[in-house]
Amino acid sequence: MKYDCYLIGPVSLDYDEAFDGVVKKFIGGALIYSSYAELAGGRHIGAVTKMAPEDQYVLDSLFIKDLTVLPSKATTSIHNTYHTPDRERRTASVKGTADTFMVKDIPEVEAEVFQLAGLIYGDYDTDLFPFLADKGKVACDMQGFLRRAEGGRLVFRDWEEKEVYLPYITYLKTDAAEAETMTGCSDRREAAKQLHDWGAKEVMITHHTEVLVYDGKTFYTCPLRARNLSGRTGRGDSTFGSYITERIDKTIPEALLFASALVSLKMETFGPFKGTRQDVLAYIQELYPEF
Repeated sequence: MKYDCYLIGPVSLDYDEAFDGVVKKFIGGALIYSSYAELAGGRHIGAVTKMAPEDQYVLDSLFIKDLTVLPSKATTSIHNTYHTPDRERRTASVKGTADTFMVKDIPEVEAEVFQLAGLIYGDYDTDLFPFLADKGKVACDMQGFLRRAEGGRLVFRDWEEKEVYLPYITYLKTDAAEAETMTGCSDRREAAKQLHDWGAKEVMITHHTEVLVYDGKTFYTCPLRARNLSGRTGRGDSTFGSYITERIDKTIPEALLFASALVSLKMETFGPFKGTRQDVLAYIQELYPEF
């Protein structure tokens, strides 16, 4: 059995504090948001995660059928506080972090894409990069290498080993702030160029207005058109998960349009995307008529 995508990363027990002070508790993390977006596209996925045994009951409600759960001394837990109504400015505090994923933790599986769906620096041993690149394409979200837990808070620091490991990555994702942290470039196109020059083959940079992809030759962009931001949390993870699985059999523009529409629709409802491929296609017809 070969998966379209096999995800590797922690599940997080999250707290989401809105601008108006309302706090919601839920199961989150890049693995959750990405996997639901991939399932909505009709893709065959599997995943491995780590959690403290006493917290594993929360996984019973997930849609992910092929999920390997490994024991961890702690469960990742993050409290996000949004400081503006558009949910662009936020701070995050860390309540717990799961154990590091090692090569020995990866089941003997085949996949078109192996996705490192991390959250915090230290989630992965870097030996995973050559190991996974030998097995398939590697997709990697840079938040798991830039966000560091320091004094209970999440802060951004550049990844010193980026030039060593970016050449192993087929699909790389950052948001605009993360791209600037890595490259020093506030211009998203210049940042994408630099990340590609360091070895990543397709670079995605998300922003609240659009998603940008650069493949070393052409810049592709697609706008986000959510009609409200009730489900802003998980924007980048949902976009990336949808994009990398659509790229299995779609062109960059086709995959980018589908992913942008999916995440726009997802942001209109709190939580991971639970719609269908047909829902996304209907949304494209309604809100992306020029495409």
